Amino acid sequence: MSSSTTPRPRSRFSRWRYTMLSKDDVDTRVDGEEGISHETDRDHSPSRFPPRDDRLFPTSWKVWEWHRDQYPVALMFNIGAFILPAVYGTLSKLWVASIDSSFVVTTDVYIYIGVVAEVLNEGLPRAAWVVIGDKSSRSLPQRLGLAHTLILFQSVLGLIMSIGFVAGARTFAEGFVPIEVREQSLTYVRISAFSALSSAIETAVSAATRALDKPDVPFVISTAKFAINIVLDMLIISNFHVGSHTPTINMQAGIQLACNMTAAFAGLFYFLSTASLKLHPRWKRRGSASDPTESSAKTRPTIKALLVLMRPGLIMFAESAVRNALYLWLITTIVALGSTYATAWGIFNTIRWGLVMVPVLALDATASAFVSHRWGAWRREIGVTTLRPARVTFRKLFHITKPAFVSLALAIAVEVPLAIFLTFWGARPFARYLSGSDEVADVTAYMWRSIDWCYVFFAISTQMATVLLATRPKWYLYQSLASNLLFVLPWAIVCQVKDLEGNAWTYHSLVFGGSLVFSFVDILIVDGLWAWTLWKGKATLEVFREG
Repeated sequence: MSSSTTPRPRSRFSRWRYTMLSKDDVDTRVDGEEGISHETDRDHSPSRFPPRDDRLFPTSWKVWEWHRDQYPVALMFNIGAFILPAVYGTLSKLWVASIDSSFVVTTDVYIYIGVVAEVLNEGLPRAAWVVIGDKSSRSLPQRLGLAHTLILFQSVLGLIMSIGFVAGARTFAEGFVPIEVREQSLTYVRISAFSALSSAIETAVSAATRALDKPDVPFVISTAKFAINIVLDMLIISNFHVGSHTPTINMQAGIQLACNMTAAFAGLFYFLSTASLKLHPRWKRRGSASDPTESSAKTRPTIKALLVLMRPGLIMFAESAVRNALYLWLITTIVALGSTYATAWGIFNTIRWGLVMVPVLALDATASAFVSHRWGAWRREIGVTTLRPARVTFRKLFHITKPAFVSLALAIAVEVPLAIFLTFWGARPFARYLSGSDEVADVTAYMWRSIDWCYVFFAISTQMATVLLATRPKWYLYQSLASNLLFVLPWAIVCQVKDLEGNAWTYHSLVFGGSLVFSFVDILIVDGLWAWTLWKGKATLEVFREG
């Protein structure tokens, strides 16, 4: 082998790529036989010389040679995509606090509408990992067709949900806005209702493009949203705004909605112009071996593609519906305790979603994409028609799950010092600045100190859950149901029947903090069973369906 005697690692590695085959050429041998092309197998085993797409980290320190389909680059894009909305969410509370601190609690309506919308946004979009993320067994036109179907379907659902929120604004306010500011908040609720539409488009585009190794698209959405929001907020509702008008929280809601819609459509346009239109016959390069008309047809939204997404999507929908229904049920008990407690809870959420969750969610999205790629490559290797694979070695299991372990290590390295900083120095001053109340600040600081350590377990379990989310969605559903039905539901019932006036946080901390610890143990067990069934050759895989 002459190439091995020449010390040029870049050229040696660059020779080996997986070749995308048509569905008729797939070798469907089973029970451990590798379904690879003879050309690839002539000199080297693909496991020794993985393609560039299969390597997590760049082989060179030259930044200009890095790619979006490598872990560090994808992670940087994802951090940017998650941190900008979190920063703006914090700043928006500062704007409202400068208008009237009593209405800070009203801005949480936007969060609770997002929680309801999340049930739909975590259905089909989370199926993107295991379906659209499989780039070994699906061609790019097929994956784009699935992405377009996902975006169109979610947009229609988001519009329907927004109309429903507008129609039921008063009922929604009764459940999630303290009585002290309820009447004045109805307009805010109606304006914020259409955030369900913008979030549906944004979530669908972000999930699809991350699975397509295009994390720059969500970053473009977040950057546009952040930049436009900041400029308009400073011009219209800040302390040094232009004009003589008096800023109101409804102005803030209108600005936020306009910016969210603009950013969502900007991200959609960016995705279509940089990816989808390249396969259109008018833009297809001359001399291409593939038929541009056929490629264009495969990228169109279809009912068949929707059904492919629907199977794992319904599993994700059921999981999200149970989890968020219990969460909102608990929120009604928090809101009923009055404005002080509800405001403290809202600021606590700003801390955990605005600071704590950003690295966790960025690492989660990055790990999910790469685990799904490796899972799809393994299924292609054994044959996509193989439902009862032979025993899988520990080496192969680690290869599939390595992105999750990398994210887990980084999550621990970030979350532990962050939790310590917030406990001793950050939580109370931040709450005091937002609310303008020492009482609210004390309650918020107490909330954080009592369960801060639980979020380290949350960071770990979230990364471990990517293994199930990107490979076996049913198993992800099972672990979530175990956590929510065996732990959260009993304590939620206790919170409904007990008098919480004197010691509300004692019970709420057991629910929210305890569920994070319970989920950690739960995930540990289910991940272990997932690995054991594959190692022992007892796994029954899902049927592969083309889009």
